[in-house]
Amino acid sequence: MSSLEQHLSEHPFFMGLRPDHLALLSGCATTTRAEGGEFLFREGQPARSFYVVRHGSVAIASITPHEGLVVIQTVGDGDVLGWSWLLPPYNWHFGAYAVEPTTLIALDAVCVRGKCEHDPVFGFEIMRRFAQVMASRLEATHLQLMNVYEHRR
Repeated sequence: MSSLEQHLSEHPFFMGLRPDHLALLSGCATTTRAEGGEFLFREGQPARSFYVVRHGSVAIASITPHEGLVVIQTVGDGDVLGWSWLLPPYNWHFGAYAVEPTTLIALDAVCVRGKCEHDPVFGFEIMRRFAQVMASRLEATHLQLMNVYEHRR
């Protein structure tokens, strides 16, 4: 088992994934690092990857006309970042920047999508897990909007 495969197998998001599916994922993975304040991606840009946060924290944010950059949610150790790679047109719906020095595993979106299409069982499992991520982001966005509009009264 490669070190990336080992890291993925120990990550909460991928716990319980079949060993052959972990091997598929690790073939699409690289390790990366972001310094505090560094953007991993910006809203509207092509979503070419998604990230597994190993150590550190990342703010998920959106630019609004009245408030400027608004943090929707902060994710950290054990979280997965990014779902826009999964659905056409494959552009980021939010931006994300490292709050502090952060170590991540980046997974190539084209590679993972190809493996999902080739192995429908794997594809279903990835989609099921990412549906939970999307629901979490939607809830965080809802709460942030309520907070913004509450302060405007």
